[in-house]
Amino acid sequence: MLDKIDLTKILFLDIETVPEEEYFDELSPYRKELWAQKSAYQRGDEESPEAFYGRAGIWAEFGKIVCISVGYFVAQAEERNFRIKTFFGEEKQLLLEFKELLDNHFNLRTHVLCAHNGKEFDFPYIARRMIIHSLDLPKSLNLFGKKPWEVPHIDTMHLWRFGDFKHYTSLKLLAEVLGIPSPKDDIDGSEVAHVFYVEKNIDRIVTYCEKDVVTIAQVVLRFKNEPLLESEEIIWLR
Repeated sequence: MLDKIDLTKILFLDIETVPEEEYFDELSPYRKELWAQKSAYQRGDEESPEAFYGRAGIWAEFGKIVCISVGYFVAQAEERNFRIKTFFGEEKQLLLEFKELLDNHFNLRTHVLCAHNGKEFDFPYIARRMIIHSLDLPKSLNLFGKKPWEVPHIDTMHLWRFGDFKHYTSLKLLAEVLGIPSPKDDIDGSEVAHVFYVEKNIDRIVTYCEKDVVTIAQVVLRFKNEPLLESEEIIWLR
């Protein structure tokens, strides 16, 4: 199936998320109680809800998106051109800008979204945060009533599973085994909240997110048995 998809019809993406508040004590008493209930099955009895709050960014109910990076191929005669753009800032505004991109430029039946672990994280997280902000879902994220084969999503982690749904492989590991330069040469996901709230360095987070998008595109190229992107083929739209 992947070999039949035109690369210019794919929007590659990655998101970075953080807890909705910097500190657990900033939550209302009721939100604290709900967090304790939501996180109980993962933290167990060994860790308190407050101590576990640093991981709140992985849940859309208790986290928020601080940037969405996207990449797409542009056909230019014999040349390949891969463009990278990032939406960041106040969450509702960045979601509106991302939604505008989907509604106006990636809204055809042949268009698909692609992320690593996107089906279990990026795609539902974005959709949930849009609903929380009272935004209409773009067609590519509105899955109500769609059959599995009608969902316009590619997940590189699922591609690597080959039907083995017990198998989890990080993007970092997949890049390594496929001979793709590692995207993890600075921070990792566990450090994003610290960089956002303490260092207040959104540029560092954006760079990290954009590198992941390039790596996801490189993984798809490897699956299609096509040459990897060279640095001169990548255009950073900043």
